[in-house]
Amino acid sequence: MKSYLQNYIDGSWVDSEGGVRQPVVSPATEDACSEIVLGTAADVDRAVAAARRAFESFGQTTREERMALLERVIEAYKARIPDIAEAIAIEMGCPISTASTAQAGSGVAHLGQALASLKDFAFAESLGENTVVREPIGVVALITPWNWPMNQIVAKVGPCLAAGCTMILKPSEEAPTSAAIFAEVMEAAGVPAGVFNLVQGDGPGVGTALAKHPGIDMISFTGSTRAGIMVAKNAADTVKRVSQELGGKSPNIIIEGTPLDAALPGGVGGVLINSGQSCVAPTRMLVHKSQHDEAARMVGEMFAAKPVGDPLTEGPHIGPVVNKSQWDKIQGLIQKGIDEGATLVTGGLGRPDGLERGFYVKPTVFSNVTPDMTIAQEEIFGPVLAIMPYEDEDDAVRIANDTPYGLGAYIAGDPVKASKIVGKLRAGAVFVNAGGLVFDMPFGGYKQSGNGREFGKFGIEEFLEIKSVIGSYLPEKA
Repeated sequence: MKSYLQNYIDGSWVDSEGGVRQPVVSPATEDACSEIVLGTAADVDRAVAAARRAFESFGQTTREERMALLERVIEAYKARIPDIAEAIAIEMGCPISTASTAQAGSGVAHLGQALASLKDFAFAESLGENTVVREPIGVVALITPWNWPMNQIVAKVGPCLAAGCTMILKPSEEAPTSAAIFAEVMEAAGVPAGVFNLVQGDGPGVGTALAKHPGIDMISFTGSTRAGIMVAKNAADTVKRVSQELGGKSPNIIIEGTPLDAALPGGVGGVLINSGQSCVAPTRMLVHKSQHDEAARMVGEMFAAKPVGDPLTEGPHIGPVVNKSQWDKIQGLIQKGIDEGATLVTGGLGRPDGLERGFYVKPTVFSNVTPDMTIAQEEIFGPVLAIMPYEDEDDAVRIANDTPYGLGAYIAGDPVKASKIVGKLRAGAVFVNAGGLVFDMPFGGYKQSGNGREFGKFGIEEFLEIKSVIGSYLPEKA
């Protein structure tokens, strides 16, 4: 793997001002697989200055100019998908089969949707004799996580470009190489100098400097709720906009009487993909008490049959979790489930048989989980599922809403019955007999899962200011 020891600022690869080297550890081997330099506040100052200069012209570009730019970015991105997928597989452990499709492939989907949404986006709206104008907010800091590294980068960068903003990206230091490759994509596409900048670093260093910087107009953050709170506090003194997509503990309600062989596989797949490291994963399966034991048996068999192995090998297996800290946290929560009286159906503590090295977790299922248990409340971020019995529809809704989170919710069963439940769930996205995200639909959460929305036209709106023009006015850019 290639090491990336420079930041990308103002259209050039430059050395950090005072940064220190840090190895990137492969979760499959526990050995260093790459190396970056953790940036500094001085690097942030340099990137912000470049972005502010670039905004003077880029903020005035036409829709057509930005559409042409996005088209070039898409073509340059497609050429680097194999490199991006390999980096994701090595650095965060996602098997190459998934890294090449759902992970790296999401970049094409988001960029394409940003282009499509920009084509018809209304930047000006007449209200009688007056006009409402939507203009780019300015310089935006994008702080992204390690679990879906390219998905979260491009879900922000695409709409940010479409809106006419300039930006500084700080990816997770756990999975930084795919972001560096993306900077090479932006360079190859001819993105004007200063429009896109990359500063590698950690949260306490670069993340805090970005959040506090008076030259940044907006923070778009994806990560844990704990980190999101700190970002918001650090941003408060400069009254900048903060848009956040945070943690989740999504319920999956199996409607009473639904055939389990049809309802269960989708929920199981949603938990196991990416080794459970998805904020919207349906990690609480709510099953009517009459079907609970049978569901536990069936799900337990599915989890027990899921292979675990090398992320660089093609196949349907899952890989390791991202690092030792996450592995230790997951082990602790599995132990909590046992200690608090949940029934361990399959999996449990330690590595899967035959894997003595790497941060691999046994696919684990608990049944008879009650809402007061730790594993029903805390985001585990691993291949661990809690099956919870409910009495009736009202009880299912109560349990579903009984967490601090509200990112996603799932319902499996009769659509007519599901329609009576949808409006009662406190979640930003409800999936009814459906599995994946739709890239032109808004994505974001209720409660402590964040604020703001991403994807499609809703993502573009996040990066715009609203201006009222009172009186006669002919907008140049409708």
